[in-house]
Amino acid sequence: MSTLTTALRQLRPALVVVALATLLCGLAYPVSIWAVSRLDTASAEGSIVRDAAGCAVGSALLATDPQVEPGQPDPFFHARVVGSGDQADPTAAAMAPGDPAAGAPSHLGPSNPELAEWIGVRREVIAQREGVDPDRVPVDAVTGPGSGLDPHISPEYAAIQVDRVARENGLPRERVEALVAEHTDGRQLGFLGQPRVRVTELNSALNSALGLTAPGCAESGRSARG
Repeated sequence: MSTLTTALRQLRPALVVVALATLLCGLAYPVSIWAVSRLDTASAEGSIVRDAAGCAVGSALLATDPQVEPGQPDPFFHARVVGSGDQADPTAAAMAPGDPAAGAPSHLGPSNPELAEWIGVRREVIAQREGVDPDRVPVDAVTGPGSGLDPHISPEYAAIQVDRVARENGLPRERVEALVAEHTDGRQLGFLGQPRVRVTELNSALNSALGLTAPGCAESGRSARG
């Protein structure tokens, strides 16, 4: 009997530690983390962008760059270069696809002649698409972000796209400029970073202005393009 009592006395601290660890790590900690996440539900659930009909169209944290078939009207604002593209096609490699799943930097250094060639191709393609002089194409339009998925562009890049977007969507230029302004963030704390335009949200607002919805929500209105 004394042996059993001694064994139980020795086991008791270990059992108490296991019980406390289970309560703290298995219950209290997960519940507290979940409770904190509820303070900013949108961020906790992926910063989902929704259109006027409430349909999910993407994430505010990821660039989505809608693409159109060559020769077709292009009514969208475009993000920065996504991914490294098709190495077999210099133009495709320079511009890269619009699929966030393909996002990856090229890993080419600034002294690499291939990168310089890509930048030259990008500048010419974008200048032709927007009907502007190549010198007006800003740096962020021809260079990809380190993550390959940056959802922002500079106000300068948005500005050279306004005329095309307004024309292809049949909207007044002033209306498109107003949408750009509504989706432009200034410097953080007034001095950190640069002003930036939220492209995914801007394209969603553009569709909403035209009464379009996400393809999966066609019952709520006319189906959106792309």
